Amino acid sequence: MNDIRRTILWVIFGFSLVLLWDRWQIHNGRPATFFPTPHAAATASPAAAPASAPAVVAPPVATVVNGAASIAKADSQPVLPRERVEVKTDVLKLSFDTEGGSLVRSEFLQLHEQDHSRADVVLLDESRDRVYVAQTGLIAGDAGGAFPTHKTVMRLVSGERELKDGADQLVVKFESPEIGGVKLIKTYTLKRGSYAIDVKHEVQNLGSVPVAPQLYLQLVRDGNKLPGESSFYSTFTGPAVYTEAKKYQKIEFSNIEKDKAEFEKHAANGYVAMVQHYFASAWLLADGVQRDIFARKVDANLYSVGMITPLEAVTPGGVRSVDARLYVGPQEEKKLEALAPGLELVKDYGWLAILAKPLYWLLNQLHGVLHNWGWSIVALVVLLKLAFYWLNAKAYSSMAKMKAINPRVMELRERLKDKPQQMQQEMMRIYREEKVNPLGGCLPIVIQIPVFIALYWVLLSSVEMRNAPWILWVTDLSAKDPYYILPAVMTLTTLLQTALNPAPPDPMQAKMMWIMPLVFSVMFFAFPAGLVLYWLTNNILSIAQQWIINTRMGVPPQFNLPKFK
Repeated sequence: MNDIRRTILWVIFGFSLVLLWDRWQIHNGRPATFFPTPHAAATASPAAAPASAPAVVAPPVATVVNGAASIAKADSQPVLPRERVEVKTDVLKLSFDTEGGSLVRSEFLQLHEQDHSRADVVLLDESRDRVYVAQTGLIAGDAGGAFPTHKTVMRLVSGERELKDGADQLVVKFESPEIGGVKLIKTYTLKRGSYAIDVKHEVQNLGSVPVAPQLYLQLVRDGNKLPGESSFYSTFTGPAVYTEAKKYQKIEFSNIEKDKAEFEKHAANGYVAMVQHYFASAWLLADGVQRDIFARKVDANLYSVGMITPLEAVTPGGVRSVDARLYVGPQEEKKLEALAPGLELVKDYGWLAILAKPLYWLLNQLHGVLHNWGWSIVALVVLLKLAFYWLNAKAYSSMAKMKAINPRVMELRERLKDKPQQMQQEMMRIYREEKVNPLGGCLPIVIQIPVFIALYWVLLSSVEMRNAPWILWVTDLSAKDPYYILPAVMTLTTLLQTALNPAPPDPMQAKMMWIMPLVFSVMFFAFPAGLVLYWLTNNILSIAQQWIINTRMGVPPQFNLPKFK
């Protein structure tokens, strides 16, 4: 039964790894490795943007048919010179294009790349290599006609180019020419210390008849993978929609490509977003404002997600305004929670969010005391080990008892190897006499697996780990250890744990007990240092607890080295 218990443990462990890997693949739009499904198709290879000029996104100019947003291409002749307008706050450096007054570049002045250049992080961008922009405009709806869109060249009316000392906000205003009797005025308000931008759209009717345009807000980006993305721990990149009814809905680029994207298309609340590892952009409208939600393929390798909201009829000489908010920044959970319901979900913990959110809260509280994310990870693992102390104690006690009677079991197996039924009966008798449960070490470990997987996702998803130092050579907990010291030590501790366990009598099981932990440990050489630190700390504490319990129970620890003969 001792070897059966170990077999069950390894099956659970191995199957958990298989499921995790498969979910990673599906989560990122790749085909499942072990359990393929029709919806797990890989994303088509992205086409590069033309080398001669930045990609141009076709303007949405059509109608809502049967309540569903449908957007078509249209041409607009610029009547004003097109230019870039660059503005700067204490945390943001933004570039607007007077064509549509669109936001075409965002640079984070307090967040830096993880390479040696230490350049500022750029999220939105419209260049030869990348397309990721935020656009708005008007469509005519069922009435037909043409209004100012994001292809209409606008005029910069007013606005400072840099947030002044002592000022709390910076205002940038664009005004369109009259098109179809309508003038559109966009006002961006940037606030000190904030990645959220207030965007006001004023629609002026300069014609002689009432008009009822619809306002669209969209995010457009290419489907390229993120630079340096690792297949070992890749995260979701693509559009997302949140509504109160359906909650958080991720949309794979591949499903948009095949017109199989499933999400709520009509709502009076929520937001649309573009999500990637650590960062996100999102368009927010006030609750109660009706909107049609769309996600579509714009061009060969361009995808959009957005909202269309109808405006009440604007009488001649009248004005209607719609207030929106554009978030462009890091996935800082507390700040996102304060902006809009459900916005913090762009920091995706997957199906273990119910465990991950309190773990992040605790990690954040520890950082408030220790002021170092590395030591906060260590402290969090210590607290988790204390919380599970009695469960682990039961598991290690059961393992110690099994280790104590293992010589008798080995002798019994050798003596009755030709009589398997009698051997099983005698083994059960020994277990009853010694009051040993051969499966007693399994359940406590299985119970803890979801907690540690949730902590894994917390560390993987938290932007706070970017460029966060721990000690000495570990200067970025979100990047792999440059000298592989942490994964090497973690591999040694994993092998030490294996050596402390009694060797299974079956040679194949004995080999698996050494090969599987070794393979699992090798994966950590590509993992971020913060994840390796968490697992290493857990290993060390587990070894210490197992050593102490074995000693107290009179079963001195001994090392069982592998025998592969």
